[in-house]
Amino acid sequence: MKILVIQQKMIGDVLTSTIICETLQKEYPNATIDYLINSNTIPVVKNNSFFDNIIEFKQEYRDSKKAFFLFLRQIRRTKYDLVIDAFGKLESNLITLFSGAPKRISFYKWYTQLLYTKVIHRKTKPITNASTSIENRLRLVLPEDRISTEILRPKIFLTEEEKERAKEFLESNGIKTKKPIVMISVLGSEAIKTLPFKDMAKIIDEIVSVTKANVLFNYMPNQEKDAKAIYDLTYPATQNNIHFNVYAKSLRGFIAILSHCNMLIGNEGGAVNIAKAIDVPSFTIFSPWIIKKDWNMFEDGIEHDSIHLIDVKPELYGNTSPKNMKDKALDLYKEFSSELIIPKLRNYLIQTIE
Repeated sequence: MKILVIQQKMIGDVLTSTIICETLQKEYPNATIDYLINSNTIPVVKNNSFFDNIIEFKQEYRDSKKAFFLFLRQIRRTKYDLVIDAFGKLESNLITLFSGAPKRISFYKWYTQLLYTKVIHRKTKPITNASTSIENRLRLVLPEDRISTEILRPKIFLTEEEKERAKEFLESNGIKTKKPIVMISVLGSEAIKTLPFKDMAKIIDEIVSVTKANVLFNYMPNQEKDAKAIYDLTYPATQNNIHFNVYAKSLRGFIAILSHCNMLIGNEGGAVNIAKAIDVPSFTIFSPWIIKKDWNMFEDGIEHDSIHLIDVKPELYGNTSPKNMKDKALDLYKEFSSELIIPKLRNYLIQTIE
């Protein structure tokens, strides 16, 4: 039996959907499972044994209709028996359709019943602390009565060599792993997923004040200017603990460095999902327009905790879903001051750092 699982999009999505592959492996132990993902997300699934092959979806398939057509022909020649499309956008719709697989499963949209042999309706309320993001993905494979008892956590597999190299890198930069290390996701993937700089700076001041930890910044190379702007807004005493120029040159390197941190704190995104996948405690600051229960995976209020504007100012939302407030995200962030975040964060730091 040949199975294709499709999950394009961001790092967090690709990491989370590995649970589909893991579940399929248990359900069909003799099957060959291929995982179709975007090129830039491959590092988070390296060394993962829950699938047999990575099918790399390259940027050129978006840039060239000819290249995309040749890719579709390659998919069709593989003759999959089952395709599970967890992405559910035009690209994956076409891939699934051209696969010719007799069984094709995806999430329900108004048009998907025409393309897939089975569609799954997403549930909006979680039945466990795994989040709807985990539970709905499991629904693509398992019947409803097995979801709550067969929850899986996404995992990232680092080698001992990778961990040791990261430790040596930190120590060569004057960071002793015996002293607490806190990784800060100072920026989201875009402005509407990023806490205002002045508030993030105050949060970093609080973290250093409470923990006296070494602080590392997580940001993309094209975000360095904004990250430095946040650094400049922190107190001089805080800056003494921030190792601004100590960062990984690759995603895999970042994961290995994070494995030596005591916690990750900051904007919701792929880094939070990575932390949870390698058992590093996390405190997440959600964007005001993100639905918290969709992505607050495995929060227990102890190792993993979070805060959302709706937690402290529910009156701003009324009966409106945060998802419908996306176009107002920047205005809502003005309501989400560091003063509202710090009390809960302080309690988290005190209980976690001990």
